[in-house]
This record gives sequence, C-alpha cells and structure tokens, in this order.
Amino acid sequence: MTKFLNFSISQFFNHQITKSPNHQILSPNHQITKFSLVALVGPTAVGKTALSLRLAKEMCAEIISVDSVQVFRGLDIGTAKLGLEEQKQVPHHMIDVADPDEPFDAADFVRKALGIIRSIRAKGKVPLLVGGSGLYLRSLLEGLAPCPGRDPMVREMLNKILANQGKGTLYDLLADADPEAASRLHPNDTFRVIRALEVYHQTGEPISIWQRRHKNTSGQRLLCTKIGLVRPREELYERIDARVGAMLDAGFLEEVNFLLDKGYSPHLKPLQSLGYRHIIRFLKGEMSFDEAVSQLKRDTRRYAKRQLTWFRADPEIRWYHPEALTDVYRIWQKIG
Repeated sequence: MTKFLNFSISQFFNHQITKSPNHQILSPNHQITKFSLVALVGPTAVGKTALSLRLAKEMCAEIISVDSVQVFRGLDIGTAKLGLEEQKQVPHHMIDVADPDEPFDAADFVRKALGIIRSIRAKGKVPLLVGGSGLYLRSLLEGLAPCPGRDPMVREMLNKILANQGKGTLYDLLADADPEAASRLHPNDTFRVIRALEVYHQTGEPISIWQRRHKNTSGQRLLCTKIGLVRPREELYERIDARVGAMLDAGFLEEVNFLLDKGYSPHLKPLQSLGYRHIIRFLKGEMSFDEAVSQLKRDTRRYAKRQLTWFRADPEIRWYHPEALTDVYRIWQKIG
C-alpha cells in the first residue's frame, strides 16, 4: 500500500466520497478520500486557535474543544477561551458545559464528545478536535480504562490528608504507590493525584497498570488524522509570556474575584488549575503580584513542556510549525 509520511492512508481515511469538495482530497494513490476525524494538538500558546478556525472553514468542519478547563462556565480569560463572536465563525462544542462546582472528568468528556461527533457526521461535516488536554484526547480516541468508579469514603480520607498535610504528602504517597503515574502528573494536579490513589486503594494495582492493560487489549479505537503544532522553545516561551500579559490586561484578576465572590471555593478543581491558583494566592495575600505573575509564566512553560512530552509519545502525530501551514493556500491539502 502506498505510504505517506510512514503512515498508511487507511489509518487516516475511512471511506470514499463523491461530493462536498470542501473536505475532499486526493491521496497519493489518486483516490478521492475524506477526513473522518481530525485532531489539531500542541502545547499552550502555540497557535492552535487561529489555525483551527481557518482549517474548519476550509474543511466544512465543526470544532470540539479538547480542553479540561474550558468546559467550565465563567473560566474564560484564564483559559484563553474564544469570544462569542469568534465562536460564531465556526460552530464550537464542549465549551461552557459545566459549572465550576460540578464534577467533570475524562469519562464525562468522552460521553458528551462521542455524541457530538455522531451529530456532526450526520450533518455531513468533519469533527475537528482542537486542544492540549492529552488525556481527554486519548480517552476519546482509545476509550477509557475500566477502572472502578468513585469511592466517596476513600475520597473523603484522601481529602482529609490534603487538608491536614498538603498536596506534597498526597503526591509522595502516589510516587511510592505508582511512580509511573506520578511522573506524568504535577503535584498541584490534586484531582488526578487523588483519582490515582483512589484506584490503587480500591484495587491494589496502580492506575498506570490499568491504563497500560487497556491500551494493549482494547479494540475500540477512533481513526483520526492527528496534526501537531510546535515552535522552537524560545519562540514558544515568548508567546507564553505575552499571553500571560494579555490575560492580565483583559481582566483576569477581576474574573477570578468574580468567581470567588459568587461563592465558589478556591479549592475546586477548576480553580486550582493553571493561572487561577496563582491569582487566588495573590488575592489571599500569600504572594505578591510580581511573584504570582512570575510563577504563572514559569508554570505555564513547564506545562507546555509536559504537553509536548505527552504528544510526542504518539507516533501518529505529524508535526508542523504553524507558519508552515498558514503560508499554504489550502491547509487540508498540506496535512492530507
């Protein structure tokens, strides 16, 4: 079979079509093919949003956000969420689907996103997945490991440890029980640290083993064309610093204050996410404004590095500098 960039055409396209030229392409063997599902991924601030709008218009696509924090209402500036006018350019999904105090995890994302994919395809359009949450994307495409569900008693115990002894103690417990899972998580990601410890407490097996076993045995998989965006490190870091400044200029402090004034606990999962926890610490007087900004920039750079590490482990992703795609006449011809 004809190969293209070391991947077979059958991996990326699942059936032929004879109409809708907006998302037809000629494959190397000259057959008319169709994108069944496309993912545009990459680290924060790399330039996914601008490129996704253009690509969606070219391909007659609708965008599904793959962002674990943009799902929450009211967390707009700190997540670089598109404004309503921009969202009107192309239909967007999986944005503002839960309140900050509602439980929402990868399983919720997968359940909702699968229904949206079916709906988009039924309209003859292409689902375009856009975002940087690698766990959500992998869970959607490969399915979820059949781990046991939430255990309120175990969670209560772990939350008491968090309240009395802090995040570091929880993370150290995970590092002892499941070093592999700990290596993939930041100590501040208490939601996923608690989930990993919960699975270990319930089953006696690390969550990493559950995930690896599922990956090796699961036959459920969505075929997807995966496009990754990457920039040189210094260029990406400059964009991250500029984004932090733009967020603050746009009223990020006021947004966080508004959420706290509405009664949302600063310990909620979304308010402990990148950016929000830094501003909350400043507002509580735990650090100066300059310290909060400096740590936010630093932690965003570290987060971008972890995102790249996650995505580079996927051999199906084809990588481009964003300008290599924006400079072409039709992006879909380049990626196809």
